[in-house]
Order: sequence, then C-alpha cells, then structure tokens
Amino acid sequence: MIITAQQKDLLAICALRDEKKSVDWNLIARTCQSPEALHVVLGGDIPEDSAIARKNLPILRAALLDLHEARARVKIELEAAESAGARLVTVLDPEYPANLRLIPNLPPFLFHLGDLEDRDARSAAVVGTRGASEDGMRRAARMARGLVEHDVVVYSGLAKGIDTAAHTATLDAGGRTVAVMGTGIAAKIYPAQNKGLAARIVEEGGALLSQFWPTSAPATWTFPRRNVVTSGSTMGSIVIEASATSGAKMQARIANEHGKHVFLLHSLATSEPWAAKMLEDGKAVEVNELDDVLALLGSAQRVQKAAQQRLQLALAGL
Repeated sequence: MIITAQQKDLLAICALRDEKKSVDWNLIARTCQSPEALHVVLGGDIPEDSAIARKNLPILRAALLDLHEARARVKIELEAAESAGARLVTVLDPEYPANLRLIPNLPPFLFHLGDLEDRDARSAAVVGTRGASEDGMRRAARMARGLVEHDVVVYSGLAKGIDTAAHTATLDAGGRTVAVMGTGIAAKIYPAQNKGLAARIVEEGGALLSQFWPTSAPATWTFPRRNVVTSGSTMGSIVIEASATSGAKMQARIANEHGKHVFLLHSLATSEPWAAKMLEDGKAVEVNELDDVLALLGSAQRVQKAAQQRLQLALAGL
C-alpha cells in the first residue's frame, strides 16, 4: 500500500485529540481537499468561516502540540490496513467517490478492499431491516437483480436480512456490489455470519468500504455513520422493509437530507406510517416497479462532473 506524505498528514489531523476531543472529521474533509488547505490546517488554522469551525479551532491548536502522538497512531493503523490487504483513498485524491464528495458530512478518508471504480457513480443503495420477512428478502433480491440488468452498482451495509439478500442477489446475477462496513477494514467482519459473503464480494469484483480506523470494532455509534456513507456514496436509497426503529428508516431520512433520491416500496408505504408520511411530504418516491427507480437515476458522468465542480468550489474557498 503506497501512502503519500499528504495522505499521512490528513490522517494525522484526524488522529489529533485534546482532552478526549478530536477535530470534527466532516469539517476536516470539507476543508482539506487540497495540499494548500492541508498546510493551512497543519499550521493551526481552519479555512472555513462557520460556527463549527470556530468551535473546533481551539481543539485543533491545542491538539497540534501532540502531533507526534497522532502520527504514531496513524502508523499503527496503516500497518493494520496493509496487513489486511486494504488500500486508502482520501478527499485529496481524484479517486475519492464522486457521489460522496457531494454531501456536506463526507468522511475524510476511506479504506477499501477491492477496487473503487468510476461506474460506482451510477449506483443505488438497497437497504432494510435485519429481521426481514421472507417477502422482504425476495423483494430485495428482485430489486438487486433488476438493477444489475441495467448496469447499476448495488450498495448495502453487509448486515443480516435485507442487506445480505441484496448483496447476494447482485453477485448471483453477475453484478457489482459494494458493502459499506460499520467496522474497520482490518477488524473482524460484523456480523460474523457474513464473513464468507464479504470475501465473496471482493473475490467477485466488488468492494468493502470503511470510513473508520482500520482496527475499529463495531459500536452503537458506528452504524448510523455507516448509513451516512451508504447514502452519500449512491444516487439514491431504496428501502425495502423497515420499521419505525430501523436503521433503514434513518438512512431514508439521511438520503433526503443529502438531496439524494429516496425510494420506498409500495408494500412499505402501505404498512409503515413513517413511510407514508415521507411520501405525503414529498420527501420520497413510491416504487411499484423497477422503472420507477431507473427513471430518476442519472448518469455516472453527470455525478462526476458535479463532484469536480464541488471540488473546485472547495479549493476556491481557500
């Protein structure tokens, strides 16, 4: 794994801590998209005029006094990632996922097993409850197969239930799927029962993606953050089956906040009040058939152009 000095500097900023507080990672990601901006932050300033920047500035300046400790943490994590065979992409790199660059709460870095590809820009997340019904599993598989037939990359979260059905059906259909993990790339696969599925995804041309330090274990806070990246990495989220307390409902809300498409199956809309409310408020689209999704998905080229424009705006903010 080849790591540049600038990538190491970015990771070191992410590893900075002062009295158990770290600089907001989304702020780092927004403001460190060029070598020049990275230099500014390492010098103890933040090139963003916002309340969150003003709040984080004293944390940054105090934490920079222990920059050597942060670099030591980075060294350990990079060694773990390399041992796992993983690679790194950061907001400094042109290979950073185009869809993800368009959201305000993007992660500063991603570790991945398997390749990231330009075609990932034309993608959809297929998500739902862990405790899925048999009908829900069938619907997820049918949706995934239909997306594959139209060259759409299928994202999901490697969880039990709907996620597993979506990943598996995509692979069975010969398509590409990306699993966004709630753990570090070098940590044990969670849930353990999907260890074989994770290996198959990489072996058959897909990818595993993690926004966390490579050694990070699963925690209650990691899965909501995983939902942010699953939404942000795609053009839209298709919710198959989800209760009012499901993480998939959270992802529907996040996708709407991201300005992404939110697709809710007709069966979900008629059984869950939260889904009916999203439709009533114009925050989601009801899906009766695959064409309802395909009609709203744009091209990969459009997303890549928008991501490049967003990057230029970030650079102009220096």
